[in-house]
Amino acid sequence: MNQKVITVTVNIDMNEKTLEDKVIELEKLVEALDGEVVLSLTQNKSYVDKAFYIGKGKVEEIKDYCEKLEAEFVVFNNELTGSQVKNLEEIIGIRVIDRTNLILDIFSERARTKEAKLQVKLAKLKYTLPRLSALRSGFSRQQGGIGGKGIGEQQIELDRRTINREISSITSQLKEIEKNRNEIRKKRINSKEPIISLVGYTNAGKSTLINKLISYGKDENSEIKEVFVKDMLFATLDTFVREGSLLNGSRVMYVDTVGFVSDIPHNLVESFKGTLEEIKYSDLILHVVDISNVNVDEQIKITNDMIKKLECEDKNVIYVFNKVDKLIDENIKLQYANIENKVFISAKKEQDIVLLLKEIEKNLFSSLVKTRLLIPYDKQKIMSNILNVYTPEFVEHGENGSFLEVFLKAEDYSIYKGYEVNGK
Repeated sequence: MNQKVITVTVNIDMNEKTLEDKVIELEKLVEALDGEVVLSLTQNKSYVDKAFYIGKGKVEEIKDYCEKLEAEFVVFNNELTGSQVKNLEEIIGIRVIDRTNLILDIFSERARTKEAKLQVKLAKLKYTLPRLSALRSGFSRQQGGIGGKGIGEQQIELDRRTINREISSITSQLKEIEKNRNEIRKKRINSKEPIISLVGYTNAGKSTLINKLISYGKDENSEIKEVFVKDMLFATLDTFVREGSLLNGSRVMYVDTVGFVSDIPHNLVESFKGTLEEIKYSDLILHVVDISNVNVDEQIKITNDMIKKLECEDKNVIYVFNKVDKLIDENIKLQYANIENKVFISAKKEQDIVLLLKEIEKNLFSSLVKTRLLIPYDKQKIMSNILNVYTPEFVEHGENGSFLEVFLKAEDYSIYKGYEVNGK
């Protein structure tokens, strides 16, 4: 049975539309942990109350609602201090958590790989540390978060020095994992296969899209290692790398990244920074957008802000406006006429995947040089190097070697042009 939750959003300086969007997103975050929002409350304030964040009268009102609706949790849309949580719980009488804690709980539940689990644990420890003394008492100690995935008694009982030691230990483990990832990344870069990163707001359809891209052109018997897909926030936390082929046969590497969300906790960004930096090494970024979402412009801005934070704003970007099949008004597309590199698709439709693949080829290979090469049989290492990266349009084995027609990057053409025959 889903646990009943009351959400509280304090409006300090938001307009009505932004406030509504924040409330809706918090409800979805609660639902991501199988919580049931029975009531969403808001309060306009010009200042933050140091003791309760909200006014004392509002706290009493929340308490009454909790009793009437049999709520088990109160979730604040604003970040609370440890003392504010403690004070609120003493009056309301049930567990109180904030948005940051909720997101950490979601990440904790979704983490699958060792690295993701360590990253989430590190973020949770950093969140807990300044709140330790306040969280030692009350409901925060007695129970976890929604679904029992919160901080919990065992972690709270750790003293400050123990938590600091654990933070140090996890940081060291993540550095070792990062070293290994850097080695794998070097091999990937040296392979010269173009790297395409998919970024976007959570639940925009990145994982569905990457599965369609890597499976395009494959027969039913081909073994395809698909990325996990589910219609929920933060279904994917880990960075996955998958190989795929373009329409011209060229092989590429697709990188699927964790989805973004508004007001993402700072500690979480820092903990996942090593993983997110995969984007830096991309030849192309696909910014996947759920065009059917009412908050599409805000979601685009949040993703672009994160790209900028990662110092990747100079990268070549294609805006992939996904889920056009869910659009009620086709005229919405006109709002994005000024974006040069864009494509409107439904990841569910094969013809739209073809459209996207053409756009990818145009962006990646607009500067390719078409050439005809003759590779002598005693230079088969060169032949192997070419075939490891490119798929020739034509190959013929003659008396003196192998002829091939192939599109090469300009830098590779300068390497192999000594084997060119009959011009380009």
